[in-house]
Amino acid sequence: MTLEKRKKIEMYRKLLEIRHFEEKVYDLYGQNLVPGTIHLYAGQEAVAVGVCANLRRDDYITSTHRGHGHCIAKGAQLNRVMAEILGKKTGYCKGKGGSMHIANFSVGMLGATAVVGAGLPIAAGAGLSIRLRKTDQVVACFFGEGASNQGTFHEGINMAALWKLPVLFVCENNLYAMGTRQSRVMAIENVADRGVAYGIPGVVVDGNDVMAVYEAACEAVERARSGKGPTLIECKTYRHKGHSRFDPATYRPKEEVEEWMKRDPITRFRARLLEMKTLTEEEADKIEQDVAAAVEDAVKFAVESPFPAPEEALEHVYI
Repeated sequence: MTLEKRKKIEMYRKLLEIRHFEEKVYDLYGQNLVPGTIHLYAGQEAVAVGVCANLRRDDYITSTHRGHGHCIAKGAQLNRVMAEILGKKTGYCKGKGGSMHIANFSVGMLGATAVVGAGLPIAAGAGLSIRLRKTDQVVACFFGEGASNQGTFHEGINMAALWKLPVLFVCENNLYAMGTRQSRVMAIENVADRGVAYGIPGVVVDGNDVMAVYEAACEAVERARSGKGPTLIECKTYRHKGHSRFDPATYRPKEEVEEWMKRDPITRFRARLLEMKTLTEEEADKIEQDVAAAVEDAVKFAVESPFPAPEEALEHVYI
């Protein structure tokens, strides 16, 4: 599959936006500027970028507690995502959603959720809406391998498969559900193997290779838009930090962490772009500098934004 130069560069920029954004959020939390806790996406950027690069603005995604990267990959503005994480009125949910509950319907982001596995039936419902409205939109549902042991995994995929709903079920397998390794709770190596139980394709892909993810998602999107139903895509990846900001991740072997760090998705894609002469070293450096500046601007916007007033607590909230 051949991608035009502009598309590849945009994907590289998105990878950098997510990484720099997450590193900055990590620092801001240490400065006591982020309420609650955070679950960072650093290390898994290739999954969100590879999938969302195939989606239109009117397509949908559902997300998880680790959702900043999904928002940014789908087209959300850095300043408003940052403002939401800092609990500010200028955030996408007016500061009431915070890190784990960001939604932005204008770009098809139906919402992040802290409830593990909750996005799967929501994605199936969005897929049913598409079917009833007779449009050619699709839904990408992101979830971790831990969610594949929830009842919602079976219910959501079974419904989508039965009715051939236009959904991509994207499992971001980072090997650990909080601190529990996959091999301790699953008798199979690949979550994608479960696709056969629902009569849908199950695809395993290198989740740290943005081009591999892009190609797998491209095929799944074409299948969904043409009315052939869902695909289960398992992206093997690795988070750089612990489960949350409080987690030192000492349960992961040092050698394992070092090996996965060598497979950093951004480093790999940059090397590939340089090898293909899509970018020069100077051009790649300039993109990263621009991204770093944009993230700093987002921080300034968020820090200077007001908190919502107490009397606004029940506004824009379903009760």
